[in-house]
Amino acid sequence: MIVELGHYALVLSLAVALVVSVLPVIGARRGDVAMMTVATTGTYALFLMVALSFIVLTYAYVVSDFSVQNVYENSHSLKPMIYKISGVWGNHEGSMMLWVLILSLFSAMVAWFGGNLPDRLKANVLAVQAWITAAFTLFILMTSNPFNRLSPIPAEGQDLNPVLQDIGLAIHPPLLYLGYVGFSVCFSFAIAALMDGRIDAAWARWVRPWTLAAWVFLTAGISMGSYWAYYELGWGGWWFWDPVENASFMPWLAGTALLHSALVMEKRDALKIWTVLLAIIAFSLSLLGTFLVRSGVLTSVHAFATDPTRGVFILGILVIFIGGALSLFAFRAPMLKAGGLFQPISREGALVLNNLILTVSTATVLIGTLYPLLLETLTGEKISVGPPFFNITFGLLMIPLLLAVPFGPFLAWKRGDVLGALQRLYLAAGIALVLGLALYYVQNGGPVMAVGGLALGFFVMAGAVADLWYRAGFGKQSLSVALSRLKGLPRSAFGTALAHFGLGVTVIGIVAVTTFETETVVEMKPGLTAEAGGYVLTFDGMRAANGPNYTEDQGHFTIRQGGVEVADVWSSKRLYTARRMPTTEAGIVTFGFSQLYVSLGDPMADGGIVVRIWWKPWILCIWYGTIVMMAGGIVSLSDRRLRVGAPKRAKVAAKPALEAGE
Repeated sequence: MIVELGHYALVLSLAVALVVSVLPVIGARRGDVAMMTVATTGTYALFLMVALSFIVLTYAYVVSDFSVQNVYENSHSLKPMIYKISGVWGNHEGSMMLWVLILSLFSAMVAWFGGNLPDRLKANVLAVQAWITAAFTLFILMTSNPFNRLSPIPAEGQDLNPVLQDIGLAIHPPLLYLGYVGFSVCFSFAIAALMDGRIDAAWARWVRPWTLAAWVFLTAGISMGSYWAYYELGWGGWWFWDPVENASFMPWLAGTALLHSALVMEKRDALKIWTVLLAIIAFSLSLLGTFLVRSGVLTSVHAFATDPTRGVFILGILVIFIGGALSLFAFRAPMLKAGGLFQPISREGALVLNNLILTVSTATVLIGTLYPLLLETLTGEKISVGPPFFNITFGLLMIPLLLAVPFGPFLAWKRGDVLGALQRLYLAAGIALVLGLALYYVQNGGPVMAVGGLALGFFVMAGAVADLWYRAGFGKQSLSVALSRLKGLPRSAFGTALAHFGLGVTVIGIVAVTTFETETVVEMKPGLTAEAGGYVLTFDGMRAANGPNYTEDQGHFTIRQGGVEVADVWSSKRLYTARRMPTTEAGIVTFGFSQLYVSLGDPMADGGIVVRIWWKPWILCIWYGTIVMMAGGIVSLSDRRLRVGAPKRAKVAAKPALEAGE
């Protein structure tokens, strides 16, 4: 009975979504306040219905109700509780429920925080959100119903995919979806503005907090997914340019461009048309990512579905929303004012360069991801576009972007001075070069080009510090005055500096681990040793162990440096009994920002076992940098001027006739 309640709530949510999709739009056209109010109340009801449905599905997992087909196929009574809960979204049907839940949550947040929005705009935004919700709810009910029953009821479930039974995969999808779906709000604002034919700086002010929130969540989701793949899959890599990874990376690139473009629009009333287009593109890429993961066109460790019926349905959603949005844009864009003008050398110009490089980078990743699929569809020929293509093309595009990042904050709006910015940044550039050479020396050399990459990362970091330094007036004012000015800077200034600083940290991690890492593959028996990164690993032997729903063989290694034991590590190979699927659990030891990574291979006939050992210098900087970037986004979001919703306009007192020049 409880399961049927969840199913009924999902059907009811579709009905509510259809109502909210239609009535507020009609009310906005007629100026009918009562009909427009339906958008707010209907959105709250929609969220409650979807939340109830999701809670019921979660309950079925918690109590191991194997009469529900989705629970039977993805759970097991012996599975730890945390993975019973995360198993709700560890499959296609449940993950789509999570998608719709987050979508309805964002809609409810717009309704709650949008009290200062014009009634017409708010009604249209919530209606567009309801269009998207209705489409995906219909998709679930028609092709991916998570409440299907089984008869007779199985005694035990088939368990969740062992690769997904990890804390990283419990966290990764919700974060990723919060980013994906967060861009739906920007999309809805763009469509609503195009419907109304009005786009101004106030629109950018309303959109920017939602863009920033989605960007923070998507950064967190991509970072968590990267770290999960690194430690769980046993391949020793942190990014594989997997098509599904690219599907999440493209909206991040477009969202980053949108974030900077909205800033120009808010501050200078420029780039209006371009900003609206970016809002459409960012969410369109999120929808494309959904199609790639769930259509069956890709084979990936990340992909959920292989049912072509689902792929055709999602393709239809893509055509309707992306095609419809771009068609509306093409029709309305010529009627919109282009906005203010500015010189190429200015802060606006720097942000335009940022947008140009990011959009070209997005296009590069998109082409590299889709070209093999299109070629196979048209000619039947199979090719692979792998890391060499992406590393060269994307890497070369990032060099000018990273060089430009520190300059932007030092250029004035409308007309800037490059020489003045250079004079403020020459010390930062010198420090960056010295630090790059020092790190290169500490790592005992390598490719000379690595110095440039390391120096570039340090330059971005130093530029972020220099921005705050000069804003506060250190060196020109007394220490007490400078500290007071630093404290008085807006939070958005600290947020920007943190985000740029974090980007520099990530660049250093990427360059260092790519350049200096070592890999050793060796057959080992108890008592034998291997060297990596200046450490000596001794293989002590194997032992058997049991988990709640798996068995495993664990290998123990003692780590010494200079003959002194400094650490030990366990690495194992697991076998999940229900699915009879093996996994590799890497042993990882951290030394500062670097790590030793030990992965067990196949056993040998002579009693030995193949062991892969990586030394990964400075690799943690990759993820520490993303954490700093997220912190920067959160700090910016906490700025009073960036809180969700534009402030109400204060009434301006009438000036005396003489003062007004009348």
